[in-house]
Amino acid sequence: MDEEKILGHQNMTKRSLIITFLRLQMEQTFLENCLQHHLDAFQCHPFHLEVVVNVYIYFLATEMDQSQFFVNDEARQPLSRKVSVPSSRINPYRMVIVLRLIIISIFLHYRLTNPVPNAYALWLISVICEIWFAISWILDQFPKWLPVNRETYLDRLSLRYDREGETSQLAAVDIFVSTVDPLKEPPLVTANTVLSILAVDYPVDKVSCYVSDDGAAMLTFEALSETSEFARIWVPFCKKYNIEPRAPEWYFCQKIDYLKDKVHPSFVKERRAMKREYEEFKIRINALVSKAQKVPEEGWVMQDGTPWPGNNTRDHPGMIQVFLGQSGGLDSEGNELPRLVYVSREKRPGFQHHKKAGAMNALVRVSAVLTNGPFLLNLDCDHYINNSKALREAMCFLMDPNLGKYVCYVQFPQRFDGIDRNDRYANRNTVFFDINLRGLDGIQGPVYVGTGCVFNRTALYGYEPPHKPKQKKSGFLSSCFGGSRKKSSKSSKKGSDKKKSKKHVDPTVPIFSLEDIEEGVEGAGFDDEKSLLMSQMSLEKRFGQSAVFVASTLMENGGVPQSATPETLLKEAIHVISCGYEDKTEWGSEIGWIYGSVTEDILTGFKMHARGWRSIYCMPARPAFKGSAPINLSDRLNQVLRWALGSVEILFSRHCPIWYGYGGRLKWLERFAYVNTTIYPITAIPLLFYCTLPAVCLLTGKFIIPQISNFASIWFISLFLSIFATGILEMRWSGVGIDEWWRNEQFWVIGGVSAHLFAVFQGLLKVLAGIDTNFTVTSKASDEDGDFAELYMFKWTTLLIPPTTLLIINLVGVVAGISYAINSGYQSWGPLFGKLFFAFWVIVHLYPFLKGLMGRQNRTPTIVVVWAILLASIFSLLWVRVDPFTTRVTGPDVELCGINC
Repeated sequence: MDEEKILGHQNMTKRSLIITFLRLQMEQTFLENCLQHHLDAFQCHPFHLEVVVNVYIYFLATEMDQSQFFVNDEARQPLSRKVSVPSSRINPYRMVIVLRLIIISIFLHYRLTNPVPNAYALWLISVICEIWFAISWILDQFPKWLPVNRETYLDRLSLRYDREGETSQLAAVDIFVSTVDPLKEPPLVTANTVLSILAVDYPVDKVSCYVSDDGAAMLTFEALSETSEFARIWVPFCKKYNIEPRAPEWYFCQKIDYLKDKVHPSFVKERRAMKREYEEFKIRINALVSKAQKVPEEGWVMQDGTPWPGNNTRDHPGMIQVFLGQSGGLDSEGNELPRLVYVSREKRPGFQHHKKAGAMNALVRVSAVLTNGPFLLNLDCDHYINNSKALREAMCFLMDPNLGKYVCYVQFPQRFDGIDRNDRYANRNTVFFDINLRGLDGIQGPVYVGTGCVFNRTALYGYEPPHKPKQKKSGFLSSCFGGSRKKSSKSSKKGSDKKKSKKHVDPTVPIFSLEDIEEGVEGAGFDDEKSLLMSQMSLEKRFGQSAVFVASTLMENGGVPQSATPETLLKEAIHVISCGYEDKTEWGSEIGWIYGSVTEDILTGFKMHARGWRSIYCMPARPAFKGSAPINLSDRLNQVLRWALGSVEILFSRHCPIWYGYGGRLKWLERFAYVNTTIYPITAIPLLFYCTLPAVCLLTGKFIIPQISNFASIWFISLFLSIFATGILEMRWSGVGIDEWWRNEQFWVIGGVSAHLFAVFQGLLKVLAGIDTNFTVTSKASDEDGDFAELYMFKWTTLLIPPTTLLIINLVGVVAGISYAINSGYQSWGPLFGKLFFAFWVIVHLYPFLKGLMGRQNRTPTIVVVWAILLASIFSLLWVRVDPFTTRVTGPDVELCGINC
């Protein structure tokens, strides 16, 4: 309907007002319905239009002014939106996945029904490996069936919770930074992370930063003291000129036009002054590090002359120091700064401290006592806030009235600085962060990856989320992809009762409900003091012997009691980080970060998803956080070893996703993803055998596949085409580049035959025999300094032996096979091509590893060459039965035929 025609009966004042109103409201449901309902009436009866227009004008004039009406309506809109991948990109991808599954089934059927009699052992090994690869592919592929993107609306968040001139209603956030050894994790790196937190674009009274020093190092304490002083001039500079990123080291090293979009005439002068201040700050930090290199015999002494309590890192009291906040937390312009707290939990001999997971749980309790923000952000000490609006991005999900109550955490992708342009060892892990996690976001949410994650504190306390309203009957697809299940309120209540009773019967599904506790506290059952005391005892058994902390767990919106004094809260905070606080409680088993694996992040996220929570994957245009990654080959392999070891520990624990949590609300495809996360190191065993087979085939003249017909060859070609098509279409919908995808494929083989293999055996030794073996760097030989000098640095580790051996025996096999073919004539070249293709597949995947071994000047330590040649020689002597340089002549048996043959 023509807008000008509709408004033709109105005067110019009314006309302008209604045109503005219609343009701004046309997208809103109520007005669209209204106009559609009266469309014919407007055309036939102009009087009806007059009435409707006057009603709207009266409403705007009497209830609120025009602009306020539009603002309020905008604030009522959703804070985020889920955007599906376009069907033109995702549907072909799904079709190829199904087609590939069919082809794999036919291929495996052919392989099983066509053994190779003269190489039966090789055939059997190859078939077992291929079946395992197929299972592994299914577990990895199908959780990527429903990828989604998400959009956030920061303007709506501000309109709803943070209007200018009014008190901010944004939720408080407690931010955790964890560090252990300041000599391995440089204090300057930690300082930059802390500075980026203190300068974040969020109400200062809503931000509290807690730094966990699990090494009780005086260096960390003094560096944090210097950081708090530098923050007084750095934070106002960041907010005045709205700079990004707000970590000074990375801001000043940017190779961009820093004057872009800057209009303030004093910016250049103040930037130069700030850079000079930062350089002086770096000098002070470097002086502290230099001083810490040599520990005095009597131990460290503080400025007041008292010994540093953490001189014995394994036996010291708990320490808490509030650097900013309460009093003295003002910047150079007199504005308040966020709270900054140093925490070092108590450690005593004979207690199990549970490494990082234990330190994070200590921070959960300390923050609950001191500030009790309803949401928590955890960062590694080398992950700074790259996008100052990162917290607001997370709040678009966690504070959404419809979505937030079901969300346990918002996970951001990890992005890294300082990686070489070619990303030789797939440090960026782009396939995982940009493909796998986006796929999981369409099911029940991404796994927790250890940093860059904003938690709902209630979810960490072991409670289950509220049940969503049931609208339609559940089916197989809804249980896989996250659809709802319909039950009547009566059956819902019965199910709830059943779960409560199951909580005491089945220890594998511990589910606590916040509603149960609130009802219990307020219900009739607590009319007498005895029942109230029993409830308090139950809560203290779960959360520990701290009335202040227990009370904080029942505050849905966070905060601390107004009557509590800072001295009382600090005393209680010291109590909750004592060694024995977690004894006989559910910390680490059902509450907080879960113990039992070095990859506590996977385990913690899995427990939340098993209770029915969902997580969100947020990928803002400007990366929220950035960190550093080991670009050196040995360091990278040791990092992968630690991750894989954690997965093996979960695989052999009671929390294994293969059998854990079937009474909960975990979606089937989400379970597939977690199963794949725990069993992927096992793939190292079949992968090692499969990478050895090409050399064996070339050295023995046998092959794992019989002579195939033209019809059978179609299935082999189809399998390869489907593999390529899956990769191409995956890159198309995800935006991942082919170079990143290929680097991921290469490092899957490199890590599989080295770090994953060692993790399997180390995990078995640890779980079955209680032997904790660590494969760490023992020696190194560095190259000259230069760009990415660490990339070419060599550090000896036993992880290098298996892939080096595979490279050598496959190269030997290629030479032996070609030599034999040259000496045997053209008829032997046909069977050779399949074997050579197989061997080159292994060599090409291990090529980055070979470059890492050779270094910038082709310098490889003798010990690597010796071990590799020794193992390759033993293998070759066992299998080589012919001399490939001697022509094989087959003819009649002279003894049988005699001279007349």
